[in-house]
Amino acid sequence: MSRIPQSRTPSKPAATSSRLTATPSKGKSSGLAPPTPRARTTSTPRAPTPSKPRQAEEAPALPSAPTLSIKEAIALKRAEAKKAQSKAGGRGSSGLDSPEPLEDAIPDAPQPEEEDLLGRLPIRDTIERARSTGSLNLAGRSLLCLPSALYEIHLNITPDKLKSVPDEQVLPPSEPTAARRGRGAEKTTWFEAQDLTILKAWNNEIEEIQHEISLFGSLKTVDLHKNKITSLPKSFADLTSLTILDLSHNGLVEIPENLFALPELVTLNLSHNRLTSLPFNAPFKDAGRSRGNHQVSGGFFTSTVTRSTTPLPRLYHLDASHNSISADSIHTNLPVSLLKVDLSHNPLGQSQALLRSMASLKRLKEIKMEHAQIGDDSFPSTLLESTSFPCLKLLDVSETQVLLDSVQAALTVIKQELDFNFTTGDPPEGFTRVLVGKRVLKEAWEIEMEKRAGERVHTTVEFTDDWTDTLPPKRNAGREDTISPTPAEQPPLPKPDQKKVVPAKPKEVVKEAWEIELEQGLATAGGRRRARAAAAAAEVNTIEGGSRDAKESVPQPVSPSTSISLGLGSPQYYNSSTQTLTLPASAPPPKAGHGRAFSMAGPISRTSSRNEDLSVPAPSLPLSIILTQPFADTLKVLNLGNRRMDRSFALPSMPMEAVGFLPCLEELDLEGCNLGDLVSISISSGVDSGTATPPRSNEPLLPMIAKCFPSLRTLNLSYNALSNASLTSTALSHLILASPHRKGLRHLRLRGNRLSELDGFQILAESFKGNRENPYWKVEELDVRDNELGKIPPELGLLPLDVFLVDGNTFRVPQRRVWEREGTKGLLSWLRGRIE
Repeated sequence: MSRIPQSRTPSKPAATSSRLTATPSKGKSSGLAPPTPRARTTSTPRAPTPSKPRQAEEAPALPSAPTLSIKEAIALKRAEAKKAQSKAGGRGSSGLDSPEPLEDAIPDAPQPEEEDLLGRLPIRDTIERARSTGSLNLAGRSLLCLPSALYEIHLNITPDKLKSVPDEQVLPPSEPTAARRGRGAEKTTWFEAQDLTILKAWNNEIEEIQHEISLFGSLKTVDLHKNKITSLPKSFADLTSLTILDLSHNGLVEIPENLFALPELVTLNLSHNRLTSLPFNAPFKDAGRSRGNHQVSGGFFTSTVTRSTTPLPRLYHLDASHNSISADSIHTNLPVSLLKVDLSHNPLGQSQALLRSMASLKRLKEIKMEHAQIGDDSFPSTLLESTSFPCLKLLDVSETQVLLDSVQAALTVIKQELDFNFTTGDPPEGFTRVLVGKRVLKEAWEIEMEKRAGERVHTTVEFTDDWTDTLPPKRNAGREDTISPTPAEQPPLPKPDQKKVVPAKPKEVVKEAWEIELEQGLATAGGRRRARAAAAAAEVNTIEGGSRDAKESVPQPVSPSTSISLGLGSPQYYNSSTQTLTLPASAPPPKAGHGRAFSMAGPISRTSSRNEDLSVPAPSLPLSIILTQPFADTLKVLNLGNRRMDRSFALPSMPMEAVGFLPCLEELDLEGCNLGDLVSISISSGVDSGTATPPRSNEPLLPMIAKCFPSLRTLNLSYNALSNASLTSTALSHLILASPHRKGLRHLRLRGNRLSELDGFQILAESFKGNRENPYWKVEELDVRDNELGKIPPELGLLPLDVFLVDGNTFRVPQRRVWEREGTKGLLSWLRGRIE
């Protein structure tokens, strides 16, 4: 390459070249030579001006340089922009590749929140979403306090700063709507906002609660367990709608006094704290403070806080375990509705006064004092009265210094029987389980095994003070005289101070039911059939022999009920293994043939043509015949489906006592019998005169069933003709609710009737308002499908049902999707929501 001398290089083309090319501030660092005019004309789409080519022509030839690509040109422009920004030193300007442009421009802006590993929404978005749901869950967020954004977004106020958190971190702003749309966090409009009812902030680092928490007056559930809370503001007790409060696993030393005056609180958990007392009477010391209404402040817009006049009137469950509470610091005016009390791991000490106060609670079922520092001085023999602990099922004083004899002597006056077995199951009905000593839990089969082993153990030798000589055994059974034993056979005479050893009688061996059946040859189906046939033949021979003796003396006709009773005991009707009696279905008598019919044949009968069925009585419920069967006292299931020929009940002539009939009957099936609100009742006289049918009377169906069968648990009245007149509150109370003579109905099926309303059930459901447990209510299933119900009362949502079937009715509200998606629980919850 030829070298161009400097003297021949004009100054004007050099300036033109520097102006045409984007050259960085330091040419050596870039490593790029300025492009020639030819390179510019070829890379630029616009036509060059005529003056520039002339200058290029006049200039001497320069060495060729590589042409810049588009990518290289862009990189060159970015490098120039970065260098210009660094020289200017301005904080407001930023380059195209600046990694933190907004943070440099606004240094006080909140840092963006890191993405949650569990996929949860940011805290601000979670708080905003709670405006539409009424439920806020901030658990496990490592919060030092409840965010101020909660009060700003929901209440439009700014809370006061807390001492524990003087510089609260400002939450970053919400994401744009377009970014949130895929995460399901749309901003709630003002008309969609709901009051906050559930607040969960457990497993955080919270030490204080803002006193503005009282402005959330609709809160029903507050869960703050596993935090570092040492005290609560006094205004916390203004949350009078609270039903569930969990403050466990904190550092509370005391709680506000007015907290014991919350009128709706049901569950209170204060376990694992540092409490030293439970002052239930503190809010009611002064007469002026025991009024129903208390004004929080004198502001015009301040709402009136309504408190209760007695300590926690609706409290069911109190857990104050793992504290430092003594029995003397617990006020004896306990909440009257308590069901469960847990005072375990507390230094209770002498607790006679506390136990007497608990003994007066009519609903108390469980008392737990495990690992509490109590002794025998808390259980003197004169501790209780005969009316104490009417419903107690569990008393746990295990791992304490209390002895079994002391507790047993103190509890002998209660009406329940005592059970001292450590087991995981519930105690039997009518028993109170008392846990004393070291806690060793056993399964039910272990307790049964120990019980049977104890029954087999018996004493084999008995020692008595006096003895008598026994006669020697006879050598020959056929001879009358006896032969005295030889000297070798004679027993040695005992010494005067020696006691005689008399062997005890062997204990009678109790055999199981299967062992007895095996010995009698009833273990197989063939053996049972042969036994039934032999018993039937013996009964027939007895009856025939009795009839022959009667014919010789006085002619007396045999009652047709004899053959009927033999027919009902047949294996085709009665199943001895399941104790079920199933009578064959019948149908109304066929209509007479048309008068002008050519055929003289009678109409075809729709009834069964079996000869055995001719002995079965016609009434839908032949109770007077069933009671004569040998299995009447053990019958459990009675199936009378589709018996419509004679829609009546045949009852015996003996008067019904309080216990009714069929004491073990648990299931009655009257499906498809076409029974109405009234049923025809015929009382048999007990002697078949053969003259006329017994007189009949009409009685209400449901009260009659309740009177006849007190042990009934399942009743099927589907596909009958029942109307609203049958389902009165009085009739349903006698049929459903338990009583001293009734076990209580569990399953009631009313499908396919003529019901248009459920007012009787609505009246029964109103008893559950404010009381979610009714010991007399046992119903688990209610079937009202395929009726004419125009509406479902919202009060039915209070019923504790496991199965509630409502398909096939005429109502439109609620829609089918309510129970199709969430089942019975969703339907009952929807109905309860209409009340609340």
